Amino acid sequence: MEQKSLLQNRIFVLLFIAGIFAVVGFSMFLTTVSWYAISELGSATAVGLVLISATIPRLLMMIFGGVVADKYKKTTIMFTTNLIQAILLFSMYLFVASDHLTLTVLLVLAGVFGMLDAFFGPASVSLIPKVVPKQQLQQANAIFQGADQISFIIGPIIAGITMESLGVASSFLIATILVFLSAAIIFPPFLKEAPVDESVPQSPWKDLKEGLTYVRHSSFLLTGLIVLIALNFFVFGALHIAMPLLVDVHDGSPLNLSFMEASLGIGMLLGSFILSVYTIKRRRGAVTIYGLIASLLLFVAFSQVPSLSWLTVFLFFIGFAMVFVYIPFFTVAQEKTENRIMGRVMSIIFLAMNGFDPVSYGIIAGFVSAGIPVQMVLFGLGAAGMLIALLVFFRAKEFREV
Repeated sequence: MEQKSLLQNRIFVLLFIAGIFAVVGFSMFLTTVSWYAISELGSATAVGLVLISATIPRLLMMIFGGVVADKYKKTTIMFTTNLIQAILLFSMYLFVASDHLTLTVLLVLAGVFGMLDAFFGPASVSLIPKVVPKQQLQQANAIFQGADQISFIIGPIIAGITMESLGVASSFLIATILVFLSAAIIFPPFLKEAPVDESVPQSPWKDLKEGLTYVRHSSFLLTGLIVLIALNFFVFGALHIAMPLLVDVHDGSPLNLSFMEASLGIGMLLGSFILSVYTIKRRRGAVTIYGLIASLLLFVAFSQVPSLSWLTVFLFFIGFAMVFVYIPFFTVAQEKTENRIMGRVMSIIFLAMNGFDPVSYGIIAGFVSAGIPVQMVLFGLGAAGMLIALLVFFRAKEFREV
Protein backbone atom coordinates (compact mmCIF):
# COMPACT_ATOMS: atom_id res chain seq x y z
CA MET A 1 0.00 0.00 0.00
CA GLU A 2 1.39 3.39 -1.03
CA GLN A 3 2.29 5.67 1.84
CA LYS A 4 0.54 9.04 2.04
CA SER A 5 2.60 12.15 1.49
CA LEU A 6 3.22 14.26 4.58
CA LEU A 7 1.44 17.11 2.81
CA GLN A 8 -1.72 14.95 2.86
CA ASN A 9 -1.42 14.55 6.63
CA ARG A 10 -3.85 17.20 7.93
CA ILE A 11 -2.51 17.42 11.49
CA PHE A 12 1.09 17.57 10.26
CA VAL A 13 0.27 20.44 7.87
CA LEU A 14 -1.51 22.44 10.58
CA LEU A 15 1.42 21.90 12.96
CA PHE A 16 3.77 23.01 10.20
CA ILE A 17 1.87 26.28 9.60
CA ALA A 18 1.43 27.00 13.31
CA GLY A 19 5.12 26.34 13.84
CA ILE A 20 6.11 28.92 11.24
CA PHE A 21 4.03 31.64 12.89
CA ALA A 22 5.30 30.71 16.37
CA VAL A 23 8.98 30.62 15.45
CA VAL A 24 8.83 33.84 13.40
CA GLY A 25 7.31 35.52 16.45
CA PHE A 26 9.84 33.92 18.81
CA SER A 27 12.83 34.86 16.63
CA MET A 28 11.53 38.42 16.44
CA PHE A 29 11.34 38.40 20.24
CA LEU A 30 14.96 37.23 20.57
CA THR A 31 16.28 39.75 18.04
CA THR A 32 14.27 42.62 19.52
CA VAL A 33 15.19 42.00 23.18
CA SER A 34 18.87 41.49 22.26
CA TRP A 35 18.99 44.77 20.38
CA TYR A 36 16.97 46.62 23.04
CA ALA A 37 19.39 45.41 25.73
CA ILE A 38 22.53 46.40 23.82
CA SER A 39 21.22 49.72 22.45
CA GLU A 40 18.84 51.05 25.12
CA LEU A 41 20.26 49.44 28.27
CA GLY A 42 23.77 49.80 26.93
CA SER A 43 25.97 46.93 28.09
CA ALA A 44 27.12 43.40 27.34
CA THR A 45 26.05 42.47 30.87
CA ALA A 46 22.45 43.51 30.10
CA VAL A 47 22.37 41.24 27.03
CA GLY A 48 23.71 38.35 29.08
CA LEU A 49 21.22 38.92 31.91
CA VAL A 50 18.25 39.04 29.54
CA LEU A 51 19.29 35.84 27.77
CA ILE A 52 19.98 34.11 31.09
CA SER A 53 16.58 35.16 32.44
CA ALA A 54 14.92 33.70 29.35
CA THR A 55 16.67 30.36 29.80
CA ILE A 56 17.06 29.52 33.51
CA PRO A 57 13.28 29.31 34.32
CA ARG A 58 12.89 27.39 31.06
CA LEU A 59 15.50 24.88 32.18
CA LEU A 60 14.03 24.51 35.67
CA MET A 61 10.64 23.61 34.19
CA MET A 62 11.88 21.60 31.17
CA ILE A 63 11.77 18.13 32.75
CA PHE A 64 8.29 18.72 34.16
CA GLY A 65 7.26 19.94 30.72
CA GLY A 66 7.98 16.44 29.48
CA VAL A 67 5.96 14.88 32.32
CA VAL A 68 2.99 17.11 31.41
CA ALA A 69 3.38 16.23 27.69
CA ASP A 70 3.03 12.52 28.53
CA LYS A 71 -0.10 13.04 30.66
CA TYR A 72 -2.14 15.56 28.63
CA LYS A 73 -2.92 16.22 25.00
CA LYS A 74 0.05 17.90 23.40
CA THR A 75 -2.08 20.23 21.25
CA THR A 76 -3.75 21.61 24.39
CA ILE A 77 -0.35 22.32 25.95
CA MET A 78 0.92 24.04 22.79
CA PHE A 79 -2.21 26.16 22.38
CA THR A 80 -2.15 27.33 26.00
CA THR A 81 1.53 28.24 26.01
CA ASN A 82 1.28 30.12 22.70
CA LEU A 83 -1.71 32.10 23.93
CA ILE A 84 0.03 33.18 27.13
CA GLN A 85 3.24 34.03 25.22
CA ALA A 86 1.19 36.29 22.93
CA ILE A 87 -0.14 38.11 26.00
CA LEU A 88 3.42 38.55 27.34
CA LEU A 89 4.64 39.94 24.00
CA PHE A 90 1.76 42.41 23.98
CA SER A 91 2.77 43.47 27.50
CA MET A 92 6.30 44.17 26.24
CA TYR A 93 4.83 46.27 23.44
CA LEU A 94 2.83 48.33 25.94
CA PHE A 95 5.86 48.81 28.23
CA VAL A 96 8.11 49.97 25.36
CA ALA A 97 5.41 52.21 23.86
CA SER A 98 4.97 53.92 27.22
CA ASP A 99 8.74 53.99 27.85
CA HIS A 100 8.45 51.87 31.00
CA LEU A 101 10.42 48.76 29.96
CA THR A 102 13.18 48.73 32.57
CA LEU A 103 15.77 45.97 32.88
CA THR A 104 13.89 44.47 35.84
CA VAL A 105 10.59 44.29 33.95
CA LEU A 106 12.32 42.85 30.89
CA LEU A 107 14.01 40.16 32.99
CA VAL A 108 10.70 39.10 34.56
CA LEU A 109 8.79 38.97 31.27
CA ALA A 110 11.63 37.15 29.49
CA GLY A 111 11.78 34.65 32.36
CA VAL A 112 8.06 33.80 32.14
CA PHE A 113 8.27 33.63 28.34
CA GLY A 114 11.12 31.13 28.56
CA MET A 115 9.38 29.06 31.23
CA LEU A 116 6.38 28.60 28.94
CA ASP A 117 8.65 27.34 26.17
CA ALA A 118 9.68 24.53 28.54
CA PHE A 119 6.18 23.11 28.06
CA PHE A 120 5.80 23.92 24.35
CA GLY A 121 9.08 22.33 23.15
CA PRO A 122 8.69 18.76 24.50
CA ALA A 123 5.00 18.71 23.52
CA SER A 124 5.65 19.73 19.90
CA VAL A 125 8.60 17.37 19.33
CA SER A 126 6.91 14.37 20.96
CA LEU A 127 3.74 14.98 18.89
CA ILE A 128 5.57 14.33 15.59
CA PRO A 129 6.04 10.54 16.06
CA LYS A 130 2.40 10.37 17.21
CA VAL A 131 1.07 11.70 13.89
CA VAL A 132 3.77 10.54 11.44
CA PRO A 133 4.77 6.94 10.48
CA LYS A 134 8.28 5.87 11.53
CA GLN A 135 9.41 5.63 7.90
CA GLN A 136 8.72 9.35 7.47
CA LEU A 137 10.24 10.60 10.74
CA GLN A 138 13.52 11.91 9.26
CA GLN A 139 11.60 13.68 6.48
CA ALA A 140 9.14 15.13 9.00
CA ASN A 141 11.94 16.30 11.32
CA ALA A 142 13.81 17.83 8.39
CA ILE A 143 10.69 19.65 7.18
CA PHE A 144 10.02 20.98 10.68
CA GLN A 145 13.67 21.99 11.01
CA GLY A 146 13.42 23.69 7.62
CA ALA A 147 10.27 25.52 8.70
CA ASP A 148 12.04 26.65 11.86
CA GLN A 149 14.94 28.00 9.86
CA ILE A 150 12.74 29.77 7.30
CA SER A 151 11.07 31.36 10.30
CA PHE A 152 14.40 32.28 11.88
CA ILE A 153 15.41 33.87 8.58
CA ILE A 154 12.19 35.84 8.23
CA GLY A 155 11.85 36.82 11.91
CA PRO A 156 15.14 38.70 12.38
CA ILE A 157 14.74 40.45 9.01
CA ILE A 158 11.21 41.60 9.90
CA ALA A 159 12.43 42.65 13.35
CA GLY A 160 15.41 44.56 11.94
CA ILE A 161 13.39 46.39 9.30
CA THR A 162 10.61 47.14 11.79
CA MET A 163 13.01 48.50 14.42
CA GLU A 164 14.80 50.64 11.83
CA SER A 165 11.59 52.14 10.42
CA LEU A 166 8.96 51.96 13.19
CA GLY A 167 10.86 51.30 16.41
CA VAL A 168 11.23 48.53 19.00
CA ALA A 169 7.61 48.69 20.20
CA SER A 170 6.26 47.86 16.73
CA SER A 171 8.54 44.83 16.52
CA PHE A 172 7.03 43.46 19.74
CA LEU A 173 3.51 44.14 18.40
CA ILE A 174 4.07 42.22 15.16
CA ALA A 175 5.56 39.32 17.15
CA THR A 176 2.43 39.34 19.33
CA ILE A 177 0.15 38.99 16.30
CA LEU A 178 2.17 36.11 14.84
CA VAL A 179 2.27 34.07 18.06
CA PHE A 180 -1.47 34.62 18.54
CA LEU A 181 -2.10 33.31 15.00
CA SER A 182 -0.07 30.21 15.88
CA ALA A 183 -2.29 29.63 18.91
CA ALA A 184 -5.42 30.03 16.76
CA ILE A 185 -4.24 27.47 14.20
CA ILE A 186 -3.27 24.91 16.83
CA PHE A 187 -6.62 25.27 18.66
CA PRO A 188 -7.19 21.63 19.83
CA PRO A 189 -10.64 21.11 18.22
CA PHE A 190 -9.05 21.88 14.81
CA LEU A 191 -6.38 19.20 15.16
CA LYS A 192 -8.38 16.45 16.91
CA GLU A 193 -5.36 14.76 18.48
CA ALA A 194 -5.73 11.10 19.43
CA PRO A 195 -6.17 10.32 23.15
CA VAL A 196 -3.11 10.17 25.40
CA ASP A 197 -1.62 6.67 25.83
CA GLU A 198 -2.74 5.13 29.10
CA SER A 199 -0.10 5.02 31.82
CA VAL A 200 0.17 3.87 35.43
CA PRO A 201 -1.15 6.63 37.74
CA GLN A 202 1.78 7.90 39.81
CA SER A 203 3.25 11.08 41.21
CA PRO A 204 5.06 13.59 38.95
CA TRP A 205 8.29 12.73 40.77
CA LYS A 206 7.93 9.02 39.90
CA ASP A 207 7.10 9.98 36.29
CA LEU A 208 10.25 12.07 36.20
CA LYS A 209 12.36 9.30 37.76
CA GLU A 210 11.06 6.82 35.17
CA GLY A 211 12.16 9.12 32.34
CA LEU A 212 15.63 9.62 33.82
CA THR A 213 16.04 5.86 34.33
CA TYR A 214 15.01 5.19 30.73
CA VAL A 215 17.66 7.58 29.40
CA ARG A 216 20.36 6.36 31.82
CA HIS A 217 20.01 2.79 30.53
CA SER A 218 20.48 3.83 26.88
CA SER A 219 24.11 4.29 25.82
CA PHE A 220 22.93 5.85 22.55
CA LEU A 221 20.89 8.53 24.32
CA LEU A 222 23.65 9.27 26.85
CA THR A 223 26.29 9.77 24.14
CA GLY A 224 23.87 11.84 22.07
CA LEU A 225 23.20 14.07 25.07
CA ILE A 226 26.93 14.77 25.43
CA VAL A 227 27.09 15.71 21.74
CA LEU A 228 24.11 18.06 22.07
CA ILE A 229 25.53 19.68 25.21
CA ALA A 230 28.83 20.31 23.42
CA LEU A 231 27.15 21.79 20.35
CA ASN A 232 24.80 24.09 22.24
CA PHE A 233 27.23 25.22 24.93
CA PHE A 234 30.27 25.81 22.75
CA VAL A 235 28.56 26.89 19.50
CA PHE A 236 24.82 27.63 19.38
CA GLY A 237 24.46 29.12 22.85
CA ALA A 238 27.62 31.17 22.40
CA LEU A 239 26.37 32.55 19.09
CA HIS A 240 23.18 33.95 20.69
CA ILE A 241 25.15 36.41 22.79
CA ALA A 242 28.17 36.73 20.46
CA MET A 243 26.24 38.07 17.46
CA PRO A 244 24.91 41.31 19.05
CA LEU A 245 28.29 41.84 20.77
CA LEU A 246 30.20 41.45 17.49
CA VAL A 247 27.78 43.79 15.70
CA ASP A 248 28.46 46.34 18.42
CA VAL A 249 32.26 45.82 18.19
CA HIS A 250 32.15 46.45 14.43
CA ASP A 251 29.77 49.45 14.76
CA GLY A 252 26.92 47.67 12.99
CA SER A 253 23.15 48.24 13.05
CA PRO A 254 20.03 46.15 13.77
CA LEU A 255 20.02 45.14 10.09
CA ASN A 256 23.52 43.69 10.44
CA LEU A 257 22.31 41.61 13.37
CA SER A 258 19.30 40.49 11.33
CA PHE A 259 21.49 39.47 8.38
CA MET A 260 23.79 37.45 10.63
CA GLU A 261 20.91 35.58 12.25
CA ALA A 262 19.30 35.08 8.83
CA SER A 263 22.56 33.66 7.42
CA LEU A 264 22.71 31.10 10.23
CA GLY A 265 19.10 30.19 9.46
CA ILE A 266 19.69 29.87 5.71
CA GLY A 267 22.54 27.43 6.34
CA MET A 268 20.31 25.33 8.58
CA LEU A 269 17.53 25.52 6.00
CA LEU A 270 19.75 24.14 3.24
CA GLY A 271 20.93 21.30 5.47
CA SER A 272 17.33 20.52 6.43
CA PHE A 273 16.28 20.47 2.78
CA ILE A 274 19.01 17.96 1.94
CA LEU A 275 17.96 15.70 4.82
CA SER A 276 14.27 15.97 3.83
CA VAL A 277 15.15 14.56 0.40
CA TYR A 278 17.90 12.10 1.32
CA THR A 279 17.18 9.68 4.19
CA ILE A 280 20.22 8.56 6.17
CA LYS A 281 19.75 4.87 6.95
CA ARG A 282 23.18 3.85 8.27
CA ARG A 283 25.79 5.26 10.68
CA ARG A 284 23.56 8.11 11.79
CA GLY A 285 25.57 8.36 14.99
CA ALA A 286 28.73 8.98 12.98
CA VAL A 287 26.98 11.69 10.96
CA THR A 288 26.00 13.37 14.25
CA ILE A 289 29.61 13.44 15.51
CA TYR A 290 30.98 14.64 12.15
CA GLY A 291 28.44 17.47 12.22
CA LEU A 292 29.64 18.48 15.70
CA ILE A 293 33.31 18.50 14.64
CA ALA A 294 32.56 20.54 11.51
CA SER A 295 30.50 23.05 13.52
CA LEU A 296 33.32 23.55 16.03
CA LEU A 297 36.00 23.95 13.36
CA LEU A 298 33.91 26.61 11.64
CA PHE A 299 33.20 28.30 14.98
CA VAL A 300 36.92 28.56 15.77
CA ALA A 301 37.49 30.18 12.37
CA PHE A 302 34.45 32.43 12.92
CA SER A 303 35.97 33.74 16.15
CA GLN A 304 38.92 35.21 14.21
CA VAL A 305 37.04 36.77 11.26
CA PRO A 306 37.63 40.56 11.15
CA SER A 307 34.52 41.89 9.35
CA LEU A 308 30.72 41.70 9.60
CA SER A 309 30.46 40.50 5.99
CA TRP A 310 32.72 37.50 6.54
CA LEU A 311 31.13 36.76 9.91
CA THR A 312 27.79 36.52 8.10
CA VAL A 313 29.26 34.09 5.54
CA PHE A 314 30.74 31.82 8.23
CA LEU A 315 27.42 31.72 10.07
CA PHE A 316 25.86 30.15 6.97
CA PHE A 317 28.29 27.23 7.06
CA ILE A 318 27.97 26.82 10.85
CA GLY A 319 24.19 26.58 10.46
CA PHE A 320 24.55 24.01 7.66
CA ALA A 321 26.82 21.80 9.78
CA MET A 322 24.62 21.96 12.91
CA VAL A 323 21.63 20.38 11.15
CA PHE A 324 23.63 17.17 10.66
CA VAL A 325 23.85 16.91 14.45
CA TYR A 326 20.22 17.59 15.34
CA ILE A 327 18.14 15.75 12.76
CA PRO A 328 19.86 12.32 12.67
CA PHE A 329 19.98 12.15 16.48
CA PHE A 330 16.37 13.33 16.96
CA THR A 331 15.14 10.80 14.38
CA VAL A 332 16.86 7.81 15.98
CA ALA A 333 15.76 8.92 19.47
CA GLN A 334 12.12 9.13 18.31
CA GLU A 335 12.34 5.71 16.59
CA LYS A 336 13.78 3.99 19.66
CA THR A 337 11.56 5.60 22.34
CA GLU A 338 8.12 4.33 23.39
CA ASN A 339 5.26 6.81 22.84
CA ARG A 340 4.15 6.62 26.48
CA ILE A 341 7.46 8.13 27.63
CA MET A 342 8.28 10.23 24.56
CA GLY A 343 7.58 13.59 26.23
CA ARG A 344 9.93 12.90 29.14
CA VAL A 345 12.75 11.68 26.89
CA MET A 346 12.35 14.67 24.57
CA SER A 347 12.34 17.04 27.55
CA ILE A 348 15.63 15.55 28.79
CA ILE A 349 17.07 15.98 25.29
CA PHE A 350 15.86 19.59 25.24
CA LEU A 351 17.43 20.11 28.66
CA ALA A 352 20.78 18.80 27.39
CA MET A 353 20.50 21.05 24.35
CA ASN A 354 19.85 24.18 26.39
CA GLY A 355 20.92 23.48 29.96
CA PHE A 356 24.36 24.98 29.64
CA ASP A 357 23.35 27.97 27.50
CA PRO A 358 23.07 30.30 30.54
CA VAL A 359 26.60 29.29 31.59
CA SER A 360 27.79 30.12 28.06
CA TYR A 361 26.05 33.51 28.18
CA GLY A 362 27.51 34.23 31.62
CA ILE A 363 31.06 33.23 30.66
CA ILE A 364 31.09 35.37 27.51
CA ALA A 365 29.39 38.38 29.13
CA GLY A 366 31.67 38.12 32.18
CA PHE A 367 34.92 37.92 30.23
CA VAL A 368 33.88 40.70 27.84
CA SER A 369 32.86 42.94 30.77
CA ALA A 370 36.30 42.24 32.28
CA GLY A 371 37.92 43.69 29.15
CA ILE A 372 38.82 40.51 27.26
CA PRO A 373 38.00 40.79 23.52
CA VAL A 374 34.94 38.76 22.55
CA GLN A 375 36.90 37.16 19.69
CA MET A 376 39.43 35.70 22.14
CA VAL A 377 36.67 34.34 24.38
CA LEU A 378 34.95 32.65 21.43
CA PHE A 379 38.23 31.09 20.28
CA GLY A 380 38.79 29.59 23.73
CA LEU A 381 35.27 28.11 23.81
CA GLY A 382 35.65 26.64 20.33
CA ALA A 383 39.00 25.03 21.15
CA ALA A 384 37.64 23.47 24.37
CA GLY A 385 34.61 22.14 22.50
CA MET A 386 36.84 20.55 19.84
CA LEU A 387 38.73 18.59 22.49
CA ILE A 388 35.44 17.16 23.81
CA ALA A 389 34.21 16.33 20.29
CA LEU A 390 37.41 14.41 19.48
CA LEU A 391 37.18 12.53 22.78
CA VAL A 392 33.60 11.46 21.96
CA PHE A 393 34.65 10.44 18.44
CA PHE A 394 37.39 8.08 19.62
CA ARG A 395 35.52 6.68 22.65
CA ALA A 396 31.97 6.21 21.30
CA LYS A 397 32.49 3.50 18.66
CA GLU A 398 29.09 1.89 19.29
CA PHE A 399 27.34 5.26 18.87
CA ARG A 400 29.06 5.82 15.51
CA GLU A 401 27.63 2.56 14.16
CA VAL A 402 23.95 3.35 14.91
